[in-house]
Amino acid sequence: MPAPGPAEPVTAIETKSLGTGFRRRHVTMLAISGAIGAGLFVGTGAGIKTAGPGILLSYVVAGLLMVLVMRMLGEMAAAEPSSGSFSVYAEKALGRWAGFTVGWLYWSLLVVVVAAEATAAAGIANGLLPEVPQWTWVLLFMAVLTVVNLFAVRSFGEFEFWFGAIKVTAVVAFLVLGTLAVFGILPGTTPVGLSNLTGHGGFLPNGLQGVLTGLLAVAFSFGGMELVTIAAAESDDPAGSIRRTTRTVIVRLLLFYIGSVALMVLLLPWESASANTSPFVTILEKIGVPSAALLMSFVVLTSLLSALNANLYGASRMVFSLAERGEAPRAMLKLSGAGVPRTAVLASVAFGFVAVLLNFLAPEHVLPFLLNAIGANILLVWIFVAVSQLRLRKAAERDGTAADLPVRMWGFPWLSWVALLAMAGVLVLMWTDADARTQLFTSGAVAVLIVAISLLRRRPRR
Repeated sequence: MPAPGPAEPVTAIETKSLGTGFRRRHVTMLAISGAIGAGLFVGTGAGIKTAGPGILLSYVVAGLLMVLVMRMLGEMAAAEPSSGSFSVYAEKALGRWAGFTVGWLYWSLLVVVVAAEATAAAGIANGLLPEVPQWTWVLLFMAVLTVVNLFAVRSFGEFEFWFGAIKVTAVVAFLVLGTLAVFGILPGTTPVGLSNLTGHGGFLPNGLQGVLTGLLAVAFSFGGMELVTIAAAESDDPAGSIRRTTRTVIVRLLLFYIGSVALMVLLLPWESASANTSPFVTILEKIGVPSAALLMSFVVLTSLLSALNANLYGASRMVFSLAERGEAPRAMLKLSGAGVPRTAVLASVAFGFVAVLLNFLAPEHVLPFLLNAIGANILLVWIFVAVSQLRLRKAAERDGTAADLPVRMWGFPWLSWVALLAMAGVLVLMWTDADARTQLFTSGAVAVLIVAISLLRRRPRR
């Protein structure tokens, strides 16, 4: 897609030096692994407690928004695959300041997410083996997954495929068992009907406000799907991988999230949901699955480590792309013989090892601190995606090349604007919520700082 009108010169994008070898199943699983984590297995309890059965509407709205964002991103990525993905497209559409801002905003988000996921996983492991300190688990997880990310990309992809397959299998098993329980097919169960949807205060016990508040709880659940456009650059057929996997990943994740939540609100009275207990555990225990709590602890632990692994990969490739365009230290371009950006991996994992010290000093306060630090960064990245697609698609239409795009956004430009306005609406919702407002301030401060650094780097020198 050509740059829209006069803009700052953009450095040529080269990703051929990176290793290749991802197969389509690797790319698909990497995107699914990045998006399925504790948010699904544990966080759904808080959403149900907030909105009741109406949380289904929250997930549908969030899911449809993610579908539109991924379609916009897929249009740009299929036309020009790059390990820098949306950072590259923001640079082409808006100028180098935007590419710099989006790239570093996303990188900073992922390195904090990696530390948060390692801390959450360590908390679960510590609960299973309390004699091992939490900081020791963080150190172990970070060390092992750093080594995994230094493997050749095909080996890394194979590891992540089987690692992620554990949680995908768990979700599929839950969907099957939950569906059988709904219809009373499992031994000891009777058909549940719609009593839990219509009783206990009705489908919207907390009104529309509950749905909107629930939307804040689930809006970022689908974050991580954008990794598909980063990973595809290291596949044997980048454009083809993006075209196929953006469609299949969206369908599967919508089924996993919305299907799982639908079963939860059908099988359980919403008042029984708890922010501290996974609804998966509650339902599995109800339908008679032995050792359900222990089993789900293992699945959640695996899910967190799989998401950590995927996000570390995404962070290293983003900073590598920034270095290619002169927006990060050139040392990040150093590759191993297998085409792995070793320095970029080590730079991306560094904060995770800082989290080891934080867990040693104050293990009970680390995770809330990290989650608040993440804030709404991913929402800002998605907004840049929408703005970039609007500008690049209009430029393609002016040049007469829009008809040749391998993937095209539906209903352009109207659905692109709908997505952009919906994301602006989520920002407004965050402003009205006291807890979310703190995260919004944090994200805004980080974004302003990165933009300021970008502009200062480009000041004319005497």
